[in-house]
Amino acid sequence: MTQETTMPLWKQDGAKPFIQIKNVTKKFGEFTAVDNVSLDIYENELFCLLGGSGSGKSTLLRILAGFEDLTSGQVLIDGIDMANIEPWNRPINMMFQSYALFPHMTVAKNIAFGLKRDKVPKKEIEERVAEMLTMMQIEAFADRKPDQLSGGQRQRVALARSLIKRPKLLLLDEPLGALDKKLREETQFELVNIQDKLGVTFVVVTHDQEEAMTLATRIGVMGNGVITQVDEPRDVYEYPSSRFVAEFIGSINLFEGRIYEDEVEHVKIKSKEADCNFFVNHGISCAPNQKVTVAIRPEKMKVTRKKPEQEYNCLHGQIIDIAYMGNLSIFRIKLKSGVIVRVTLPNLVRENRNPLTWDDFVYLSWDYDSSVVLTS
Repeated sequence: MTQETTMPLWKQDGAKPFIQIKNVTKKFGEFTAVDNVSLDIYENELFCLLGGSGSGKSTLLRILAGFEDLTSGQVLIDGIDMANIEPWNRPINMMFQSYALFPHMTVAKNIAFGLKRDKVPKKEIEERVAEMLTMMQIEAFADRKPDQLSGGQRQRVALARSLIKRPKLLLLDEPLGALDKKLREETQFELVNIQDKLGVTFVVVTHDQEEAMTLATRIGVMGNGVITQVDEPRDVYEYPSSRFVAEFIGSINLFEGRIYEDEVEHVKIKSKEADCNFFVNHGISCAPNQKVTVAIRPEKMKVTRKKPEQEYNCLHGQIIDIAYMGNLSIFRIKLKSGVIVRVTLPNLVRENRNPLTWDDFVYLSWDYDSSVVLTS
């Protein structure tokens, strides 16, 4: 039996965005935190705003929540202009990085707080709290207080409290930032499953690239108050739109060169620093002899002692550093020009009879479809 797949809304012609951010700018004095940002987010998406400190991602989230006024621009949620709507009247809830649980209340009372404030009937509150406790798998902790919970359990309580009012939109500011690495990885999948089950639109702010790649239906990469690329996680990683995105997402090797042949289906580039000619199997729009950057991920490269039989995409250098990481090993290889290339190779066997080692001279090569050409 084959599972039917539905085309995502953002790929459907004529689909109406659930959130419309139109030419939004936010200034603090002379400093521009968000610079003329336009963005559409669709219903039931788990959208991640990814960026470093000072990128503007948290300011944009606070604008959505109504905690910051716009300098200019417009925000619409479900077709309604949010300009004169106070935060508590928006169809939104927000989960903060600190979780902001009431220390004197039990788990059940923390979750019920918003419903009690809204004067929801007692029986309905009890039913909805029980539903959330079950969904978050925290029924056994209903009578405990926050200081009696682990970080992961507190995170689930905060999420339950955010969702119990059934908002159309949930905003999450670094929701997993307080968790250790192992628990964070486990919780990422739980968060995706919960969002999928509830069908609520999530907008997540994070600086963690792996977190964004795991969680998101789409990622908006932010830097200096501007969204530089919006795409599905795979496309952001494999086809970065600029040098900034390429360097921000994961590890990457960048080589400068000049175009000497540009065809519809391929491009050839001469690089002095790599002492190599590159062949990439996609064309680009550029001027003759234009300066470009060739980007290649470390895991796409092959390392051999013997020179491969290929005319393009072949470098020669010496291993200067090796780091054993368990599932993979990282190699730093110095080219004749002095450029350092990073390569990662999977450790497929426990013992290699003829391992690559320090000071070995090796050849690096990759397939024609493994690199991408950047013009900005």
